[in-house]
Amino acid sequence: MKLKLLVSLLVVLTGFQSHAQSVGVVLSGGGAKGMAHIAVLRVLEENNIPIDYIAGTSIGAIVGGLYAAGYSPDEMEELFKSDDFYFWSTGKIQTGYRYYFKQPEADPTWLQLRVTRKNEKVKLLPPTNIVPAEQMDFAFMELTAATSAACDYDFNKLMVPFFCVAADVYNSKPVVLRNGDLGNAIRASMTVPLYFKPIKINGSLMFDGGLLNNFPTQQMKEIFKPDIIIGHKVANNAKAAEADDVMQQISNLVMRPTNFEIDPKDGILLETKFEDVGLLDFDKIDQAMAAGEKTAKNALDSIKMLIARRVRHEDLQAKRENFVAGKPALYFQNIQVEGVDDNMQRQFIIQSMKHGMPIVSLENLKKEYFKLVADQQVKSIQPLTYYNKETGYFDLHLKVEPEKKIDVNIGGNISTKPINQGYVGVNYRAYNRRAYLLNSNLFFGRFYSSFKLGGRIDYPSRLPFYLASYFTLNRWDYFASSSELFFENVRPPYIIRDELNFRVEGGFPLGLNSKFYTGVAYSSASDQYYQTDIFNKEDEPDESTLNAFVVDIRLETNSLNYKQYATEGLLRMLDTKYVVGEEGHFPGSTSEISGKIHQHQEYFQMNAKLLRYFNFGKAFTLGLHAEGLLSTKDLFRNYKAVKLNAPGFQPTPHSNSLFLNNFHSNQFTAGGLKTIFHFSPDMHLRLEGYGFLPIKEELIAEDLTAYKSNDIFHNVYWQGMAAMVYQTGIGPVSLAVNYYDKENTKWYITLNFGYILFNKRGL
Repeated sequence: MKLKLLVSLLVVLTGFQSHAQSVGVVLSGGGAKGMAHIAVLRVLEENNIPIDYIAGTSIGAIVGGLYAAGYSPDEMEELFKSDDFYFWSTGKIQTGYRYYFKQPEADPTWLQLRVTRKNEKVKLLPPTNIVPAEQMDFAFMELTAATSAACDYDFNKLMVPFFCVAADVYNSKPVVLRNGDLGNAIRASMTVPLYFKPIKINGSLMFDGGLLNNFPTQQMKEIFKPDIIIGHKVANNAKAAEADDVMQQISNLVMRPTNFEIDPKDGILLETKFEDVGLLDFDKIDQAMAAGEKTAKNALDSIKMLIARRVRHEDLQAKRENFVAGKPALYFQNIQVEGVDDNMQRQFIIQSMKHGMPIVSLENLKKEYFKLVADQQVKSIQPLTYYNKETGYFDLHLKVEPEKKIDVNIGGNISTKPINQGYVGVNYRAYNRRAYLLNSNLFFGRFYSSFKLGGRIDYPSRLPFYLASYFTLNRWDYFASSSELFFENVRPPYIIRDELNFRVEGGFPLGLNSKFYTGVAYSSASDQYYQTDIFNKEDEPDESTLNAFVVDIRLETNSLNYKQYATEGLLRMLDTKYVVGEEGHFPGSTSEISGKIHQHQEYFQMNAKLLRYFNFGKAFTLGLHAEGLLSTKDLFRNYKAVKLNAPGFQPTPHSNSLFLNNFHSNQFTAGGLKTIFHFSPDMHLRLEGYGFLPIKEELIAEDLTAYKSNDIFHNVYWQGMAAMVYQTGIGPVSLAVNYYDKENTKWYITLNFGYILFNKRGL
């Protein structure tokens, strides 16, 4: 009888203890290694281990915050594997939200330096962060705004009570975030210095919590007082960084020495070690999660012995569903703008977001948000939301930082071929009911040099439109681009092209990715060349000129992800030109044609182009390139002048640096395929092949004049490229083999860093 009583008493005490037992989970920082946290949480759930409280730092704050918000481990895995997460973590804009209307003319910029004046001194400010923050800030708002409303901005009222740690660097202290906007708190905790832009909370700049406290077990004990703590550490011991290893230096900054110990009486420490998962290797999520799952399962017996209490999966799922059901739908009513002094500009931002609608859906808001991000007058935007219980809608608060009035852009191209060029651009901005942008740039190099001066005015009307004008001087020296390196054994023909143009244009958007514009231009072009490849220094070259007025009408769509070596998106263009002018020819000392001439030229020209990429998973992309040109242009006086003034087909960067006689014609059709094999989001191998078919080819006569072939598609010319490309964030690095169907040198091997881009011609 006494034995039965003792057993009954033990059962009651054990049941009471297991019922009272509470569990807190602490997740460390560690960058992409923290994907292992998801697998640990999944193993705990699958084995009915309770999670009553959760906390984390950096990536631990992201995983812990999403879990507390009602996201299951499966949903988090799907989220981190999605294309959306790739865009958030890199700051790149999804194809459907790239606002082409606001994009400036393409230039070879690597780095933007902002100019500011303080204490009577002018300073150049380098970029404060590698990754643009607007994409990530909107993502956190989208993921957590409804959650913040459901918990009434108190993290104790989340599905699982939660806190995270950020670092107040100025005051050198860790900050525990337990209330307010959940997305803002997570965003502060994972703000890796130099990589992401810091945000302000309560007036202080916040950085990655790992700077000061990468494993907040002590705060877990003090705040929630759980009976048992399960800690998961993914932060390896920091290795000494090399002087040129920026990522390891950042890793050392973020993963400072931290006490990762958990006293056995307080709980258990799980540790997942990695050898080859770096701070930003988020593409290795499967590897990280497999390692995390192994860690949790190996420790499962110890966890079960430590924690007697169990939570049925059905009860946990019901709890999650009940919390998620309390999240209000994301519809926005009132919009406020902070950081903009000009009231007209503030009203313009608000109206561009709402378009007169009393209520704005998330999808419509997202489109207008990224239009604003594309505005050159805006440096950064941070969206914050507040739920209005009376109306049942969210109020949106936009913290806008206007762009500095002046910036300096540095860029160019570094190559193994003598097509190296430097680039400097200067922009000046102003806003007074309209947005004004004045800019100038300078290209300098042996092959190409140019100067441009101009500006653009944007009118914030119901249908936005712009007016712009530019004055440009261009010079190409193809003879100076000669090189004997990598199989080239013949110098290129002597061709020097000079051009002056003045353009005036205006346009308006057609949706997100398209715009219509029209303009007029005056172009004065001069080409110097020899009619023979054998000449002396004393010989005078031929010179052909064309002074012309141009009327241009163009419809263009562009959602490509890169200015050069794109791997996704669409480029579609239809362009019609009317040209009227005067051709001149001044024979040189080696020319068989005698006598100067001036003759009238007047013609229409229509050009169509399509470039489209089709993604087949993450490893393979197929690109389609098609182009065609029709023209009523008459033949110029001699064959070389005809070819020099005929539009060219230049589908690759290197082809833009050569004058390829066989790939110029006044009427042609052309096209090809691009096969792209992705090794990582930033590195790929591309194989490209193209055919060029002149419709009625211009051929050379015995007297060096030109005549048109009577046959349609008289010849087909081929070109191709194989290139390994790495997008560094400031410009592409490429090692390429190029082939051209032409006389003499056909193969070219080039190593480039930067962009082969030029200012526009008047024609």
